[in-house]
Amino acid sequence: MNNDTYDLNEVALMSGLTTRTLRNYLNQGFLKGDKADGTWRFTVEDIERFFAEPFVKESLRIKRTAAVFDFLADRKKDTEQTCVILDIPSSLQKGNAIADFFCRMMKDVSDIDFRYDRDGGCGRIILYGAAESVATLMKAYYGTEFKD
Repeated sequence: MNNDTYDLNEVALMSGLTTRTLRNYLNQGFLKGDKADGTWRFTVEDIERFFAEPFVKESLRIKRTAAVFDFLADRKKDTEQTCVILDIPSSLQKGNAIADFFCRMMKDVSDIDFRYDRDGGCGRIILYGAAESVATLMKAYYGTEFKD
């Protein structure tokens, strides 16, 4: 990923939608981006427009709610787990920089799931998984320039 665009896997990571679902939305024209050298790239504006589609917005809401509900409902965890919901009032630019930070960090983490959504002036980050990994990621976030 670079700071200006996201690839299909990163949009899937943020949204909780599968790459197959996203490809269907591309074919239907609901998700727009540019394809170069066989790789789809999406600007922040492409993603914002897509996330703002009423049926997509509802689908994302359902995915977020299901992720948190499933975390709470699973009482038979083998390891210590945690779920963090972080609402971040911010400008669009700062919110996208924060989403970019979490996308980059998630590339090296396999035991955490991540969702990102922005509605109005607030970004929402949902992280859930291995407690130690979530704590490490949150510590990295709070050590960044995002926190004044």
